[in-house]
Amino acid sequence: MDIKDAVRDKYAQAAIHVAGGGRACCAGPCCGSPADPITSDLYEREQIAALPREAVDASLGCGNPAALAELRPGDTVLDLGSGGGIDVLLSARRVGPTGKAYGLDMTDEMLALALENQRKAGIDNIEFLKGEIENIPLADNSVDVIISNCVINLSADKDRVFVEAFRVLKAGGRFAVSDVVVRGEVPNAIRRSMELWVGCIAGALEEGDYAGRLAVAGFRRIAVVPTRVYDVDDAREFLAGRGIDADAVAPLVRGKFMSAFIRAEKPLAALGAAG
Repeated sequence: MDIKDAVRDKYAQAAIHVAGGGRACCAGPCCGSPADPITSDLYEREQIAALPREAVDASLGCGNPAALAELRPGDTVLDLGSGGGIDVLLSARRVGPTGKAYGLDMTDEMLALALENQRKAGIDNIEFLKGEIENIPLADNSVDVIISNCVINLSADKDRVFVEAFRVLKAGGRFAVSDVVVRGEVPNAIRRSMELWVGCIAGALEEGDYAGRLAVAGFRRIAVVPTRVYDVDDAREFLAGRGIDADAVAPLVRGKFMSAFIRAEKPLAALGAAG
């Protein structure tokens, strides 16, 4: 099974679990629970109060890009890897009836859940699309803002994701995503275990590498801002289950794994460019 199939299977199972009345979970023993240090307390209570329970319970993100992206009335926004739709629903409210929110996901079960959540929320300015974030099914220069909530790290071809994001953004458009990043070097075996704990099947980029790849795709005004740094104590139970002594590896991972808000812009002079 390649990484794309593995991700699709994980998220399909999460959607089925939520549709059956449960709460989505990833790899960690508490993932998706109220105590989860990755997914908990990302949204203000008033933000999610009117959303369907299933939209909230299906959230497997590690940030709140819809709030941080400074969406404006009339914007067209695209959520890469939209899952159960929580960030699309929130974005649609922010851009208002003159704007539009697209959600793109490759998992049938998540798309079905998202459509049901849209119906329950009664929000019309939304369209969910089936597809892969490496091949976005939208026209060039058609989107004002791209958001994503800790999904790009799961792609096996991040450079292609960045090129596609650049292509569909209008000149002056904004890239505003939450994602998992690594700061500095970490031994491969420990890195892999920590990534599995942080997010299903993670492939986090080093923060400087992330910014560099965005620049190669054509983006400018790039910033990587940490929003939550993960402590090895949070992953202690998970690491122990993999035969790793958390106390021994703590100095090697302290301050290294985090969720971050990544901002970038497509230059105004890039009209018609595809990266």
